[in-house]
Amino acid sequence: MRSPLVTVILPAKDAGAYIATTLETLTRQFDDPAALKLVAIDDGSGDETGALMRRYADRFPHAEVIRNDSARGLASARNQGLAHVEGEAFCFLDGDDWMQPQRLAVLARRLRELDADFLRTDHVTVTDADRVLVRAPHPWREAVVAARDAILPQAETTMVDYPFAWAGIFDRRIIDRGLAAFPEGLHTAEDRPWIWRLHLSDSSFAVVDAPALLYRRGVSTSLTQVRDRRQLDFARAMVEAVAIVEADAEAARFLPKITFSSLALSSHHLVRARRMPRALRGEMRAEIVELLRALPHAEVRAAVRALSGPRRRVLARVLRRAGHGS
Repeated sequence: MRSPLVTVILPAKDAGAYIATTLETLTRQFDDPAALKLVAIDDGSGDETGALMRRYADRFPHAEVIRNDSARGLASARNQGLAHVEGEAFCFLDGDDWMQPQRLAVLARRLRELDADFLRTDHVTVTDADRVLVRAPHPWREAVVAARDAILPQAETTMVDYPFAWAGIFDRRIIDRGLAAFPEGLHTAEDRPWIWRLHLSDSSFAVVDAPALLYRRGVSTSLTQVRDRRQLDFARAMVEAVAIVEADAEAARFLPKITFSSLALSSHHLVRARRMPRALRGEMRAEIVELLRALPHAEVRAAVRALSGPRRRVLARVLRRAGHGS
């Protein structure tokens, strides 16, 4: 039996309504099923998620199912999976998403041909019967470039604003360089500091075309939908991202970008917080104030000028509380 070529890290919690579709599509990625290793992490599920993982694991020559008795969160579960990677490459997949056939075969081949450290792709959002293509925000396709050259401009959407861990494939050397792990314990926005560390590294990457990954929106258990205490991790994640930028040799080049992104995301979360319970809404504001205090004054002033009027109005009060008032 051949060794696996790609390891798929699949963490899930209470995804029983969807995960059979996710797992079924993994059986259609390679002509030889031994080319894929499945590492499935049942992160404290209370439904049939774990049973479905174990049932499908029997269909793969290489598979491991890890059970957490209580939920550790997406970041920690992904890190558990990283410890079990075999083969030349690895990727991430969430329990309510799925892949078109041969996606991983195409990506593994392109990774070898381009000799990049990682590849990124577009994805398709699925909301009920509606499907929308979301393009990776990079102007060149099939061209290998330095990862840090895809961070700027400041006020435009770039690859650090496209943090989705599942939208691509990664060479094993990303693990060897210590770039694959997520900040432990984060329940949301765990991919924000992760994507900044990845793009500030000396890695190379390319955006390529491939069979689609389909991202299911509107799932009630998704962290993009819930409005509970886990959403507070957003600010902590961005504080970590700011620290990563500040430690870089080219911090002055990239601080305007991380500042603009932090303000834009804070505005978004403040609007979402209006639908939270009052006490939790207050905690969200306090966390965002601490995030804004971590940002340099000069870059904040410049970023505020680049924001739209509605965003500036949403941020006005927390900016003053953070000491960035005029």
